[in-house]
Amino acid sequence: MRLAARKHPASLYSDLNFDALLVLSFGGPEMPADVLPFLENVLRGRNVPPERLLEVAGHYHHFGGKSPINDQTRALVSALRAELAAHGPRLPVYWGNRNWHPFLAGALRQMSADGVRRALCFVTSAFGSYSGCRQYREDIARAQAEAGSQAPEVEKLRAFHNHPGFIEAVTGHCREAMSRLSSAAHLVFTAHSIPVSMARDSPYAGQIQEACSLVASGLGRDHWSLVYQSRSGPPGQPWLEPDIGDYLRHVPAPCEVVVVPIGFLSDHMEVLYDLDHEARLLAESRGIRMVRAATVGVHPRFVSMIRDLVLERVENALPAAVCAEDCCPGAPRPS
Repeated sequence: MRLAARKHPASLYSDLNFDALLVLSFGGPEMPADVLPFLENVLRGRNVPPERLLEVAGHYHHFGGKSPINDQTRALVSALRAELAAHGPRLPVYWGNRNWHPFLAGALRQMSADGVRRALCFVTSAFGSYSGCRQYREDIARAQAEAGSQAPEVEKLRAFHNHPGFIEAVTGHCREAMSRLSSAAHLVFTAHSIPVSMARDSPYAGQIQEACSLVASGLGRDHWSLVYQSRSGPPGQPWLEPDIGDYLRHVPAPCEVVVVPIGFLSDHMEVLYDLDHEARLLAESRGIRMVRAATVGVHPRFVSMIRDLVLERVENALPAAVCAEDCCPGAPRPS
């Protein structure tokens, strides 16, 4: 697949030391026929029972077999192109996915054909974990091998969980959600659960706690809760808790709750199904009025934050190292 990226001679950007910006995302199905092949890509190498695969496929088919994540990544790429065109640096923006079209290897081939030799990479993940950090670095190395010897060098931009641009974007969407409820509403942050064994060896939980604290401080709130969602491992394997469902079952009702999916950058399937569908039904059954804050998406402050991260590297304000080579190991597979 040839990506719809603007073609620029790399020589225009040689004075910047980088030729392009690559947006690397998770990817998602765009029609019903895509759902099972997409999930097979996501779950490749994992011992997932067929019934679980079909259960998750049902989440996508509940919304017509299409995840909104690709459209949202297109919107982010468009916003970044406008931001860089207006304020610099003048870098072309490309897009590749881990699990679905447009795949990362294809993006690297296109970049090579366009004369790109050295690119910065923005990964759509704010927090350090195996799947949100190290696995993307492994994806880049694998895609470079697929793309061949002319594949460009790719340097991942640094983590940004506590960057003011990210925090201000989350705070703005949270403030809007809170305006629809009373001042007594509970403030509840959610993030994707991961295995406890994986969390022990990564900064994930600590970074999420820090981000939640910064947002709550910006809102002037001393009391808030952090819960997790979307766990997918076997029942006997410990994952980060409490789960959003357990929280909603035990919070005193009736009440009001603002749910802030701080662990997600866009309103993709695990936000739509797990929060807007499952959690909302549970809340309504208990007489809880629930309002869900929007994810950062293309909030102007978030988009300008990505430009800030690019400038840090282009202007050599920060060292190239992002994290240790052995950071965020994957959880051991259950036997």
